[in-house]
Amino acid sequence: MNAPTPPLWLQPAVVDGRADTRPRAVIIGSGFGGLAAAIRLSVKGYQVQVFEKLDMAGGRAYVHRQDGFTFDAGPTIITLPHLIEELFTLCGKHMKDHVDLRLMAPFYRIRFDDGTHFDYSNDDAAMHAQIAALNPADVQGFQNLMQASERCFELGFQELGMVPFESITDVIKALPNLARMQAWRSIHSLVAQHIQHPKLRIVMSFHPLLIGGNPFSVTCIYSLIHILERRWGVHSAMGGTGAIVQALVNLLQERRIPIRYNTAVTRIQVDQGTATGVVLSSGEVVPADIVVSNGDAAWTYQHLIEPQHRRHWSDQRIAKGNYSSGLFVWYFGTNRQYTDVPHHMMVLGPRYKGLLQDIFKNHKLSKDFSLYLYRPTATDPSLAPTGCDTFYALSVVPNLSSGTDWAAISEAYRDAIATVLQDSVLPDLKQHVVSSKVSTPQDFQDRLWSYKGAGFGLEPILLQSAWFRPHNRSEDVKNLFMVGASSQPGAGVPSVLMSAKMLQEVVPHVDAFH
Repeated sequence: MNAPTPPLWLQPAVVDGRADTRPRAVIIGSGFGGLAAAIRLSVKGYQVQVFEKLDMAGGRAYVHRQDGFTFDAGPTIITLPHLIEELFTLCGKHMKDHVDLRLMAPFYRIRFDDGTHFDYSNDDAAMHAQIAALNPADVQGFQNLMQASERCFELGFQELGMVPFESITDVIKALPNLARMQAWRSIHSLVAQHIQHPKLRIVMSFHPLLIGGNPFSVTCIYSLIHILERRWGVHSAMGGTGAIVQALVNLLQERRIPIRYNTAVTRIQVDQGTATGVVLSSGEVVPADIVVSNGDAAWTYQHLIEPQHRRHWSDQRIAKGNYSSGLFVWYFGTNRQYTDVPHHMMVLGPRYKGLLQDIFKNHKLSKDFSLYLYRPTATDPSLAPTGCDTFYALSVVPNLSSGTDWAAISEAYRDAIATVLQDSVLPDLKQHVVSSKVSTPQDFQDRLWSYKGAGFGLEPILLQSAWFRPHNRSEDVKNLFMVGASSQPGAGVPSVLMSAKMLQEVVPHVDAFH
Protein backbone atom coordinates (compact mmCIF):
# COMPACT_ATOMS: atom_id res chain seq x y z
CA MET A 1 0.00 0.00 0.00
CA ASN A 2 1.49 3.35 -1.06
CA ALA A 3 2.14 5.97 1.62
CA PRO A 4 0.16 9.22 1.20
CA THR A 5 1.99 12.05 -0.52
CA PRO A 6 3.17 14.59 2.08
CA PRO A 7 1.89 18.18 1.84
CA LEU A 8 3.77 20.44 -0.57
CA TRP A 9 5.59 22.32 2.18
CA LEU A 10 6.91 19.04 3.66
CA GLN A 11 8.24 17.79 0.35
CA PRO A 12 11.91 18.45 -0.39
CA ALA A 13 12.05 21.62 -2.46
CA VAL A 14 13.62 21.24 -5.87
CA VAL A 15 15.47 23.98 -7.74
CA ASP A 16 16.69 23.28 -11.26
CA GLY A 17 16.29 19.55 -10.71
CA ARG A 18 18.26 19.45 -7.44
CA ALA A 19 17.07 19.32 -3.83
CA ASP A 20 16.84 22.79 -2.29
CA THR A 21 19.04 22.71 0.81
CA ARG A 22 18.61 26.36 1.73
CA PRO A 23 17.41 26.99 5.31
CA ARG A 24 13.66 27.39 5.59
CA ALA A 25 11.96 30.57 6.75
CA VAL A 26 8.26 30.48 7.57
CA ILE A 27 6.48 33.83 7.61
CA ILE A 28 3.19 34.26 9.43
CA GLY A 29 1.03 36.87 7.70
CA SER A 30 1.25 38.73 4.40
CA GLY A 31 0.85 42.36 5.37
CA PHE A 32 3.45 44.87 4.22
CA GLY A 33 5.85 43.55 6.85
CA GLY A 34 5.45 39.91 5.89
CA LEU A 35 5.73 40.53 2.15
CA ALA A 36 8.82 42.73 2.59
CA ALA A 37 10.37 40.16 4.93
CA ALA A 38 9.71 37.37 2.42
CA ILE A 39 11.46 39.32 -0.33
CA ARG A 40 14.43 40.28 1.83
CA LEU A 41 14.92 36.80 3.29
CA SER A 42 14.66 35.23 -0.15
CA VAL A 43 17.37 37.55 -1.43
CA LYS A 44 19.41 36.72 1.67
CA GLY A 45 19.35 33.05 0.64
CA TYR A 46 16.44 31.55 2.58
CA GLN A 47 13.81 29.21 1.21
CA VAL A 48 10.66 31.13 2.15
CA GLN A 49 7.05 30.13 2.72
CA VAL A 50 4.24 32.53 3.70
CA PHE A 51 1.05 31.50 5.50
CA GLU A 52 -1.91 33.88 5.46
CA LYS A 53 -5.05 33.53 7.57
CA LEU A 54 -7.19 35.55 5.13
CA ASP A 55 -8.16 34.71 1.56
CA MET A 56 -5.72 37.20 0.03
CA ALA A 57 -2.60 39.17 0.93
CA GLY A 58 -2.46 42.53 2.66
CA GLY A 59 -3.29 42.08 6.33
CA ARG A 60 -4.36 45.53 7.46
CA ALA A 61 -3.82 46.57 3.82
CA TYR A 62 -6.45 44.10 2.60
CA VAL A 63 -8.77 45.16 -0.22
CA HIS A 64 -12.56 44.87 -0.10
CA ARG A 65 -14.34 44.72 -3.47
CA GLN A 66 -18.06 45.25 -3.40
CA ASP A 67 -20.73 46.45 -5.84
CA GLY A 68 -18.08 47.59 -8.32
CA PHE A 69 -16.24 49.65 -5.69
CA THR A 70 -12.65 49.01 -4.53
CA PHE A 71 -12.07 49.79 -0.86
CA ASP A 72 -8.57 49.86 0.66
CA ALA A 73 -9.09 48.40 4.12
CA GLY A 74 -6.42 50.31 5.98
CA PRO A 75 -3.22 52.19 5.12
CA THR A 76 -3.73 54.78 2.40
CA ILE A 77 -0.89 57.26 2.96
CA ILE A 78 2.46 56.39 1.37
CA THR A 79 5.56 58.25 2.50
CA LEU A 80 9.21 57.27 1.95
CA PRO A 81 8.43 55.50 -1.34
CA HIS A 82 12.09 54.54 -1.67
CA LEU A 83 11.52 51.87 1.00
CA ILE A 84 9.11 50.17 -1.39
CA GLU A 85 11.43 50.80 -4.32
CA GLU A 86 14.25 48.98 -2.48
CA LEU A 87 12.23 45.76 -2.60
CA PHE A 88 11.95 45.94 -6.38
CA THR A 89 15.62 46.86 -6.71
CA LEU A 90 16.59 43.79 -4.66
CA CYS A 91 14.70 41.71 -7.25
CA GLY A 92 16.41 43.44 -10.18
CA LYS A 93 13.36 45.47 -11.14
CA HIS A 94 12.20 49.09 -11.23
CA MET A 95 9.25 50.05 -9.05
CA LYS A 96 7.94 52.52 -11.63
CA ASP A 97 7.31 49.62 -14.01
CA HIS A 98 4.99 47.97 -11.47
CA VAL A 99 3.60 50.68 -9.15
CA ASP A 100 2.24 54.08 -10.17
CA LEU A 101 2.57 56.50 -7.24
CA ARG A 102 1.07 59.97 -7.44
CA LEU A 103 2.13 62.92 -5.30
CA MET A 104 -0.73 64.45 -3.35
CA ALA A 105 -1.30 68.23 -3.45
CA PRO A 106 -2.24 69.14 -0.79
CA PHE A 107 -1.17 66.26 1.41
CA TYR A 108 -4.28 66.65 3.58
CA ARG A 109 -7.15 69.05 4.05
CA ILE A 110 -7.97 69.62 7.72
CA ARG A 111 -11.56 70.81 8.07
CA PHE A 112 -12.49 72.35 11.40
CA ASP A 113 -15.87 72.09 13.06
CA ASP A 114 -16.70 75.70 12.14
CA GLY A 115 -16.41 74.89 8.43
CA THR A 116 -13.02 76.50 7.80
CA HIS A 117 -10.12 74.41 6.56
CA PHE A 118 -6.34 74.27 6.26
CA ASP A 119 -4.53 72.61 3.34
CA TYR A 120 -1.36 70.99 4.66
CA SER A 121 1.48 70.52 2.15
CA ASN A 122 5.21 71.01 1.61
CA ASP A 123 4.59 74.26 -0.30
CA ASP A 124 6.12 76.79 2.11
CA ALA A 125 4.52 79.82 0.45
CA ALA A 126 1.05 78.29 0.67
CA MET A 127 1.65 77.14 4.24
CA HIS A 128 2.94 80.55 5.37
CA ALA A 129 -0.03 82.35 3.78
CA GLN A 130 -2.56 80.11 5.56
CA ILE A 131 -0.71 80.39 8.87
CA ALA A 132 -0.47 84.17 8.60
CA ALA A 133 -4.21 84.38 7.96
CA LEU A 134 -4.80 82.75 11.33
CA ASN A 135 -1.94 84.28 13.33
CA PRO A 136 0.98 86.14 11.70
CA ALA A 137 3.26 85.43 14.66
CA ASP A 138 2.93 81.71 14.03
CA VAL A 139 4.77 81.94 10.69
CA GLN A 140 8.05 82.27 12.58
CA GLY A 141 6.80 79.70 15.07
CA PHE A 142 6.17 77.27 12.22
CA GLN A 143 9.70 77.78 10.93
CA ASN A 144 11.06 77.17 14.45
CA LEU A 145 8.92 74.03 14.74
CA MET A 146 10.30 72.72 11.45
CA GLN A 147 13.84 73.27 12.78
CA ALA A 148 12.96 71.25 15.89
CA SER A 149 11.39 68.57 13.67
CA GLU A 150 14.53 68.51 11.53
CA ARG A 151 16.56 67.85 14.67
CA CYS A 152 14.26 64.93 15.54
CA PHE A 153 14.60 63.65 11.97
CA GLU A 154 18.40 63.74 12.11
CA LEU A 155 18.75 62.31 15.62
CA GLY A 156 15.75 60.02 15.70
CA PHE A 157 15.37 58.80 12.14
CA GLN A 158 18.74 59.07 10.42
CA GLU A 159 20.83 58.02 13.45
CA LEU A 160 18.48 55.75 15.42
CA GLY A 161 15.78 54.67 12.94
CA MET A 162 17.51 51.43 11.93
CA VAL A 163 18.96 50.54 15.34
CA PRO A 164 17.45 47.19 16.47
CA PHE A 165 17.62 48.21 20.19
CA GLU A 166 18.31 44.69 21.40
CA SER A 167 20.09 45.57 24.64
CA ILE A 168 20.08 48.22 27.31
CA THR A 169 23.47 49.23 25.91
CA ASP A 170 21.72 50.36 22.73
CA VAL A 171 19.45 52.54 24.87
CA ILE A 172 22.40 54.02 26.78
CA LYS A 173 24.11 54.89 23.49
CA ALA A 174 20.91 56.60 22.33
CA LEU A 175 20.42 58.66 25.51
CA PRO A 176 22.35 61.73 24.27
CA ASN A 177 20.17 61.88 21.15
CA LEU A 178 17.01 61.36 23.19
CA ALA A 179 18.07 64.18 25.52
CA ARG A 180 18.80 66.55 22.65
CA MET A 181 15.34 65.83 21.22
CA GLN A 182 13.74 66.14 24.68
CA ALA A 183 12.08 62.86 23.81
CA TRP A 184 10.15 62.75 27.10
CA ARG A 185 7.94 65.60 25.85
CA SER A 186 4.77 64.95 23.87
CA ILE A 187 4.47 66.04 20.27
CA HIS A 188 1.65 68.41 21.25
CA SER A 189 3.80 70.12 23.87
CA LEU A 190 6.55 70.61 21.30
CA VAL A 191 4.05 72.13 18.87
CA ALA A 192 2.54 74.33 21.59
CA GLN A 193 6.00 75.68 22.44
CA HIS A 194 6.24 77.20 18.96
CA ILE A 195 2.63 77.62 17.76
CA GLN A 196 0.01 79.79 19.47
CA HIS A 197 -3.21 79.44 17.47
CA PRO A 198 -5.33 76.45 18.61
CA LYS A 199 -6.26 75.44 15.07
CA LEU A 200 -2.63 75.43 14.00
CA ARG A 201 -1.70 73.37 17.04
CA ILE A 202 -4.09 70.71 15.78
CA VAL A 203 -2.75 70.90 12.22
CA MET A 204 0.81 70.42 13.41
CA SER A 205 0.15 67.66 15.96
CA PHE A 206 -2.50 65.30 14.54
CA HIS A 207 -0.09 62.93 12.74
CA PRO A 208 0.31 60.35 15.57
CA LEU A 209 -3.42 59.63 15.35
CA LEU A 210 -2.70 57.95 12.00
CA ILE A 211 -0.57 55.37 13.83
CA GLY A 212 -2.82 54.94 16.86
CA GLY A 213 -1.15 57.41 19.21
CA ASN A 214 -2.41 60.31 21.32
CA PRO A 215 -0.63 63.58 20.37
CA PHE A 216 -0.78 64.57 24.05
CA SER A 217 1.27 61.53 25.14
CA VAL A 218 3.21 60.28 22.11
CA THR A 219 6.88 61.28 22.18
CA CYS A 220 7.83 64.40 20.25
CA ILE A 221 10.28 62.29 18.24
CA TYR A 222 7.32 61.73 15.93
CA SER A 223 7.51 65.36 14.83
CA LEU A 224 10.05 63.96 12.37
CA ILE A 225 7.02 62.95 10.28
CA HIS A 226 6.80 66.60 9.19
CA ILE A 227 10.27 66.29 7.65
CA LEU A 228 9.60 62.91 6.05
CA GLU A 229 6.56 64.39 4.33
CA ARG A 230 8.24 67.65 3.37
CA ARG A 231 11.27 65.86 1.94
CA TRP A 232 9.68 62.90 0.15
CA GLY A 233 6.04 63.94 -0.14
CA VAL A 234 2.78 62.12 0.51
CA HIS A 235 1.79 59.68 -2.22
CA SER A 236 -1.10 57.48 -3.20
CA ALA A 237 -1.02 54.53 -5.56
CA MET A 238 -3.11 54.25 -8.69
CA GLY A 239 -5.30 51.24 -8.09
CA GLY A 240 -5.22 51.97 -4.37
CA THR A 241 -2.79 50.73 -1.73
CA GLY A 242 -3.84 47.22 -2.68
CA ALA A 243 -2.05 47.70 -6.00
CA ILE A 244 1.24 47.95 -4.09
CA VAL A 245 0.41 44.77 -2.19
CA GLN A 246 -0.35 42.95 -5.43
CA ALA A 247 2.90 44.16 -6.99
CA LEU A 248 4.82 42.72 -4.03
CA VAL A 249 2.88 39.46 -4.29
CA ASN A 250 3.90 39.32 -7.96
CA LEU A 251 7.56 39.70 -6.92
CA LEU A 252 7.15 36.71 -4.61
CA GLN A 253 5.53 34.64 -7.34
CA GLU A 254 8.40 35.39 -9.69
CA ARG A 255 10.80 34.25 -6.96
CA ARG A 256 8.75 31.04 -6.51
CA ILE A 257 7.80 31.97 -2.95
CA PRO A 258 4.44 30.37 -2.15
CA ILE A 259 1.73 32.16 -0.18
CA ARG A 260 -0.78 29.74 1.32
CA TYR A 261 -4.10 31.59 1.85
CA ASN A 262 -6.95 30.64 4.20
CA THR A 263 -4.29 28.99 6.35
CA ALA A 264 -4.00 30.21 9.92
CA VAL A 265 -0.95 29.44 12.02
CA THR A 266 -2.24 28.46 15.46
CA ARG A 267 1.03 27.67 17.24
CA ILE A 268 4.73 28.29 16.89
CA GLN A 269 6.66 25.14 17.77
CA VAL A 270 9.43 25.68 20.31
CA ASP A 271 11.99 23.03 21.17
CA GLN A 272 14.52 23.77 23.91
CA GLY A 273 13.95 27.50 23.53
CA THR A 274 14.27 27.55 19.74
CA ALA A 275 11.52 28.00 17.14
CA THR A 276 11.44 24.89 14.95
CA GLY A 277 8.30 25.42 12.89
CA VAL A 278 4.61 26.20 13.01
CA VAL A 279 1.37 24.29 13.47
CA LEU A 280 -1.51 25.14 11.12
CA SER A 281 -5.19 25.22 12.01
CA SER A 282 -5.52 21.86 10.25
CA GLY A 283 -3.04 20.35 12.69
CA GLU A 284 -0.33 20.03 10.08
CA VAL A 285 3.21 20.82 11.21
CA VAL A 286 5.52 22.87 9.00
CA PRO A 287 9.19 22.69 10.01
CA ALA A 288 11.35 25.80 9.77
CA ASP A 289 14.83 27.02 10.62
CA ILE A 290 13.46 30.47 11.44
CA VAL A 291 9.94 31.81 12.00
CA VAL A 292 8.93 35.41 11.29
CA SER A 293 5.63 36.72 12.63
CA ASN A 294 3.97 39.60 10.81
CA GLY A 295 1.03 39.15 13.15
CA ASP A 296 0.25 41.39 16.10
CA ALA A 297 3.15 40.86 18.54
CA ALA A 298 1.01 40.68 21.69
CA TRP A 299 -1.35 38.17 20.03
CA THR A 300 1.59 36.17 18.68
CA TYR A 301 3.18 35.81 22.10
CA GLN A 302 -0.05 35.18 24.01
CA HIS A 303 -1.83 32.86 21.58
CA LEU A 304 0.83 31.23 19.38
CA ILE A 305 3.57 30.50 21.94
CA GLU A 306 3.00 28.36 25.01
CA PRO A 307 3.48 30.21 28.34
CA GLN A 308 6.48 28.18 29.48
CA HIS A 309 8.49 29.59 26.57
CA ARG A 310 7.69 33.25 27.41
CA ARG A 311 9.78 34.54 30.31
CA HIS A 312 9.81 38.12 28.94
CA TRP A 313 6.44 38.51 27.19
CA SER A 314 4.34 36.86 29.86
CA ASP A 315 0.57 37.25 29.94
CA GLN A 316 0.97 39.70 32.81
CA ARG A 317 3.43 41.89 30.95
CA ILE A 318 1.26 41.91 27.84
CA ALA A 319 -1.83 42.88 29.86
CA LYS A 320 -0.02 45.82 31.51
CA GLY A 321 0.77 47.57 28.21
CA ASN A 322 -0.94 50.73 27.03
CA TYR A 323 -2.38 49.83 23.65
CA SER A 324 -3.11 52.02 20.67
CA SER A 325 -6.56 53.19 19.73
CA GLY A 326 -9.14 51.11 17.95
CA LEU A 327 -10.54 52.03 14.55
CA PHE A 328 -14.08 52.19 13.28
CA VAL A 329 -14.06 52.36 9.49
CA TRP A 330 -17.10 52.88 7.28
CA TYR A 331 -16.47 51.99 3.64
CA PHE A 332 -19.07 53.41 1.30
CA GLY A 333 -19.70 54.10 -2.35
CA THR A 334 -21.94 56.82 -3.74
CA ASN A 335 -23.81 57.03 -7.04
CA ARG A 336 -22.64 60.61 -7.49
CA GLN A 337 -19.26 62.34 -7.26
CA TYR A 338 -18.17 64.91 -4.69
CA THR A 339 -15.54 66.69 -6.75
CA ASP A 340 -14.73 69.34 -4.12
CA VAL A 341 -13.54 66.69 -1.62
CA PRO A 342 -9.78 66.01 -1.88
CA HIS A 343 -8.05 62.62 -1.68
CA HIS A 344 -7.18 62.95 2.05
CA MET A 345 -9.32 64.98 4.43
CA MET A 346 -9.64 65.33 8.20
CA VAL A 347 -13.17 66.23 9.26
CA LEU A 348 -12.74 67.42 12.84
CA GLY A 349 -15.40 67.40 15.53
CA PRO A 350 -16.03 70.04 18.20
CA ARG A 351 -13.42 68.69 20.65
CA TYR A 352 -9.75 67.81 20.32
CA LYS A 353 -8.01 67.24 23.68
CA GLY A 354 -11.20 66.12 25.44
CA LEU A 355 -12.02 63.60 22.73
CA LEU A 356 -8.50 62.19 22.82
CA GLN A 357 -8.73 61.93 26.61
CA ASP A 358 -11.89 59.86 26.24
CA ILE A 359 -10.31 57.58 23.63
CA PHE A 360 -6.91 56.95 25.16
CA LYS A 361 -7.28 57.58 28.90
CA ASN A 362 -10.93 57.04 29.81
CA HIS A 363 -11.48 54.23 27.23
CA LYS A 364 -14.89 55.69 26.63
CA LEU A 365 -16.74 55.85 23.31
CA SER A 366 -17.91 59.44 22.93
CA LYS A 367 -20.93 60.65 20.99
CA ASP A 368 -18.74 63.13 19.09
CA PHE A 369 -15.82 62.15 16.87
CA SER A 370 -13.31 63.33 14.32
CA LEU A 371 -12.90 61.55 11.00
CA TYR A 372 -10.27 60.80 8.40
CA LEU A 373 -12.18 60.88 5.11
CA TYR A 374 -10.47 59.06 2.24
CA ARG A 375 -11.67 59.63 -1.33
CA PRO A 376 -9.26 57.74 -3.61
CA THR A 377 -11.43 58.42 -6.66
CA ALA A 378 -10.21 62.02 -6.44
CA THR A 379 -7.05 60.60 -8.03
CA ASP A 380 -8.13 57.29 -9.55
CA PRO A 381 -11.74 57.14 -10.85
CA SER A 382 -11.28 53.46 -11.76
CA LEU A 383 -11.85 52.55 -8.09
CA ALA A 384 -15.59 53.17 -8.52
CA PRO A 385 -18.15 52.64 -11.27
CA THR A 386 -18.47 55.50 -13.78
CA GLY A 387 -19.92 58.64 -12.19
CA CYS A 388 -19.51 57.25 -8.67
CA ASP A 389 -17.16 57.85 -5.74
CA THR A 390 -15.35 55.49 -3.37
CA PHE A 391 -14.86 56.59 0.25
CA TYR A 392 -13.95 55.45 3.66
CA ALA A 393 -14.51 57.36 6.88
CA LEU A 394 -12.23 56.35 9.74
CA SER A 395 -13.07 57.24 13.32
CA VAL A 396 -10.40 56.80 15.98
CA VAL A 397 -12.16 55.04 18.87
CA PRO A 398 -11.12 53.28 22.09
CA ASN A 399 -9.79 49.75 21.75
CA LEU A 400 -11.77 46.90 23.29
CA SER A 401 -10.77 48.01 26.78
CA SER A 402 -13.83 50.24 26.54
CA GLY A 403 -16.14 47.23 26.73
CA THR A 404 -18.13 48.57 23.78
CA ASP A 405 -20.58 46.08 22.28
CA TRP A 406 -19.82 46.88 18.66
CA ALA A 407 -22.30 44.35 17.29
CA ALA A 408 -25.08 46.20 19.10
CA ILE A 409 -24.13 49.79 18.26
CA SER A 410 -22.23 49.54 14.97
CA GLU A 411 -25.13 50.59 12.76
CA ALA A 412 -26.10 53.53 14.98
CA TYR A 413 -22.49 54.72 15.05
CA ARG A 414 -22.22 54.40 11.27
CA ASP A 415 -25.42 56.41 10.85
CA ALA A 416 -24.06 59.12 13.17
CA ILE A 417 -20.98 59.36 10.95
CA ALA A 418 -23.17 59.58 7.87
CA THR A 419 -25.17 62.40 9.47
CA VAL A 420 -22.05 64.41 10.32
CA LEU A 421 -20.64 63.97 6.81
CA GLN A 422 -23.97 64.85 5.22
CA ASP A 423 -24.21 68.02 7.30
CA SER A 424 -20.63 69.06 6.53
CA VAL A 425 -18.84 67.96 3.35
CA LEU A 426 -21.06 65.39 1.58
CA PRO A 427 -24.52 66.97 1.03
CA ASP A 428 -27.43 64.56 0.61
CA LEU A 429 -25.06 61.70 1.33
CA LYS A 430 -27.56 59.23 2.73
CA GLN A 431 -29.68 59.17 -0.41
CA HIS A 432 -26.62 58.56 -2.59
CA VAL A 433 -24.97 55.68 -0.69
CA VAL A 434 -25.21 52.53 -2.82
CA SER A 435 -22.58 50.33 -1.15
CA SER A 436 -21.71 50.09 2.53
CA LYS A 437 -19.48 48.04 4.83
CA VAL A 438 -18.08 48.64 8.33
CA SER A 439 -15.10 47.41 10.33
CA THR A 440 -14.84 47.75 14.12
CA PRO A 441 -12.22 47.05 16.82
CA GLN A 442 -14.03 43.75 17.35
CA ASP A 443 -13.25 42.88 13.71
CA PHE A 444 -9.61 43.78 14.29
CA GLN A 445 -9.51 41.26 17.12
CA ASP A 446 -11.56 38.51 15.46
CA ARG A 447 -10.36 38.82 11.88
CA LEU A 448 -6.85 40.23 12.19
CA TRP A 449 -6.01 38.72 15.59
CA SER A 450 -5.13 42.10 17.02
CA TYR A 451 -4.81 42.18 20.82
CA LYS A 452 -7.67 44.22 22.36
CA GLY A 453 -8.69 45.15 18.82
CA ALA A 454 -5.98 47.82 18.87
CA GLY A 455 -5.09 48.99 15.40
CA PHE A 456 -1.33 49.43 15.90
CA GLY A 457 -0.12 47.36 18.88
CA LEU A 458 1.35 49.22 21.85
CA GLU A 459 0.77 52.97 21.80
CA PRO A 460 4.01 54.71 20.67
CA ILE A 461 4.74 56.54 23.92
CA LEU A 462 8.42 56.82 24.86
CA LEU A 463 8.45 53.87 27.27
CA GLN A 464 6.82 51.64 24.66
CA SER A 465 9.19 52.57 21.85
CA ALA A 466 12.64 51.37 20.77
CA TRP A 467 14.03 48.89 23.35
CA PHE A 468 10.70 48.87 25.20
CA ARG A 469 8.75 47.70 22.13
CA PRO A 470 8.69 44.03 21.04
CA HIS A 471 12.07 43.37 19.46
CA ASN A 472 12.56 42.23 15.88
CA ARG A 473 14.58 39.33 17.31
CA SER A 474 12.39 37.70 19.95
CA GLU A 475 13.49 38.24 23.53
CA ASP A 476 12.02 34.83 24.46
CA VAL A 477 12.51 32.36 21.61
CA LYS A 478 15.63 31.81 19.53
CA ASN A 479 15.14 32.00 15.75
CA LEU A 480 11.78 33.76 16.15
CA PHE A 481 11.51 37.24 14.64
CA MET A 482 8.86 39.99 14.57
CA VAL A 483 7.95 42.46 11.86
CA GLY A 484 5.02 44.82 11.49
CA ALA A 485 3.28 47.69 13.23
CA SER A 486 3.45 46.21 16.72
CA SER A 487 7.22 45.57 16.74
CA GLN A 488 10.24 47.86 16.39
CA PRO A 489 10.38 50.55 15.12
CA GLY A 490 6.58 51.03 15.11
CA ALA A 491 3.43 51.59 13.09
CA GLY A 492 2.86 53.19 9.71
CA VAL A 493 3.88 51.80 6.33
CA PRO A 494 7.45 53.23 6.44
CA SER A 495 8.13 51.81 9.92
CA VAL A 496 6.66 48.44 8.97
CA LEU A 497 8.91 48.26 5.90
CA MET A 498 11.84 49.28 8.10
CA SER A 499 11.03 46.44 10.52
CA ALA A 500 11.50 44.00 7.64
CA LYS A 501 14.72 45.72 6.65
CA MET A 502 15.97 45.32 10.23
CA LEU A 503 15.79 41.55 9.78
CA GLN A 504 18.96 41.86 7.74
CA GLU A 505 20.70 42.91 10.97
CA VAL A 506 19.32 40.22 13.26
CA VAL A 507 18.51 37.10 11.22
CA PRO A 508 21.30 34.48 11.08
CA HIS A 509 23.34 34.19 7.91
CA VAL A 510 22.22 31.18 5.89
CA ASP A 511 25.64 29.57 6.36
CA ALA A 512 24.85 29.24 10.07
CA PHE A 513 22.51 26.35 9.25
CA HIS A 514 24.98 24.27 7.24
